[in-house]
Amino acid sequence: MLDYNRSQTIADKINEHIDAVLIAERDATLPRTYLGASRLGHGCERALQFEFTSTPKDDGGDFSGQVLRIFAIGHMLEDLAIRWLRGAGFDLYTSKGNQPKGEQFGFSVSGGRIRGHVDGIFAAAPEVLGIAVPALWECKTMNARNWRETVKKGVALSKPVYAAQIAIYQAYMEPSVPGISEAPALFTAINKDTAELYHELVPFDAALAQRMSDRAVRILQATDAGDLLPRVAKSRDFFECRFCSYADRCWRQDQ
Repeated sequence: MLDYNRSQTIADKINEHIDAVLIAERDATLPRTYLGASRLGHGCERALQFEFTSTPKDDGGDFSGQVLRIFAIGHMLEDLAIRWLRGAGFDLYTSKGNQPKGEQFGFSVSGGRIRGHVDGIFAAAPEVLGIAVPALWECKTMNARNWRETVKKGVALSKPVYAAQIAIYQAYMEPSVPGISEAPALFTAINKDTAELYHELVPFDAALAQRMSDRAVRILQATDAGDLLPRVAKSRDFFECRFCSYADRCWRQDQ
């Protein structure tokens, strides 16, 4: 039973109940046993190694109930985007409606130690748009600031982690969906603050896909050998280090 204090409002108390359920659901979810392709573009290979080995985060730094609610809202917005695109004449296949329950479109390599799950695949698009198919679909939700930056700079410059994800998906989905690496992917960004939509065609970047594949193999090999990969920075006050969930553990290491 939750223990309230006298200063809490009814809103605080209800939110505690909601968040307690979300946190319990998260805690009951088994940790990943594989290296997720959606994370391979992260700047620090050591941080990815910590993620892959399910290393405990600093101070138990798991996501709060509020952050879990933000994630849930993002998933619901993706569902809306699927409905909107289908209504606009796109033949879009996703794990939500086209796959057996619980299954997702994706790939698994290196004995299942590297995996990825795609948001969708276009089998057809309105002819007037001239979009080649089959094409990968990747959808992200963002706050207004990040959304505006993505519109201004494009996904490759503004969100390199997403660009890397798209490239490696196109590469590894090619055997099961021939031609998907030849057609540009369609990247959709939803502004969570205004409901504005941004769409960008992203040509396959074979060199980026190869770098990410090499990185994944490097992480697996280092982990198997018991080696710790280099940090992304020389100083702890580096931007990515300041926001890393493993910063304390990482900078206590000798390397």
